[in-house]
Amino acid sequence: MEQPSDHSGTSAPSEGASTGPSAAHAASADEPGQVVGRAERESGESVRGETGKGRPMRQVRRLRLVGVSGAVPRARDFVRQALQDWGWLPASTGDQRAAAEDVLLVVSELVTNACLHADGPEELRVGSGAEVLRLEIVDQGSGSPAPRTPHRAGRPGGHGMFIVQRLCLDWGVVRNPEGMGKTVWAELAPPS
Repeated sequence: MEQPSDHSGTSAPSEGASTGPSAAHAASADEPGQVVGRAERESGESVRGETGKGRPMRQVRRLRLVGVSGAVPRARDFVRQALQDWGWLPASTGDQRAAAEDVLLVVSELVTNACLHADGPEELRVGSGAEVLRLEIVDQGSGSPAPRTPHRAGRPGGHGMFIVQRLCLDWGVVRNPEGMGKTVWAELAPPS
C-alpha cells in the first residue's frame, strides 16, 4: 500500500462562501468536469492546494484505498490521526469534540457510499485550512450521489448523503475529465 503523503497548499484565498443547499446542483454530474453539489462551485480544483472557493489548504494528506479491506475504518483512523496532528483532537470543548465527530462521520459516509455504489474508493484526500477542512473521495463510479428521502425512518440505507448535506458547509461531485470516475468532496468548518 502506498504511504500517505502530506503537502502544503500555496493558493491565495478568494472572496465568497457557500450559501447552502441548492436542489438544482444536487442532481447529477454526467459530463466530464461537470460539478454538482449544494452550491455552485467556481472550479473543480481538488484539495491539492485549495478548495473550489479558493480557500487555501495549509496541509493535505492522501491515503490510497484501492483494493483495501476495511476501507471505512482505515479512512476514519487516517482522518482521526490527521485531526490529532492538526490540533482538532484531543478536543478540549464540546464544540471541538462535535466538530471532530462530524468530520469522522462524514468520511465514514463518503467512503461507505463509494464502497456500495462505485466498486470502492481509490483515494482519500483530507486538507486543512484556516476556514475549512476538506474531504475528497476518488472512485471510478459513474453514478452521482444525491441526498434522498430515506425509504422508511428507522431502517438502514438511504441516509448517507442526507447526513453529509446536513453536516457540511458545502459538498459536491467533480467528474474526471479524462474518463471514468469522479471525486466526491465535502467541506466542514473547523472547531471554534
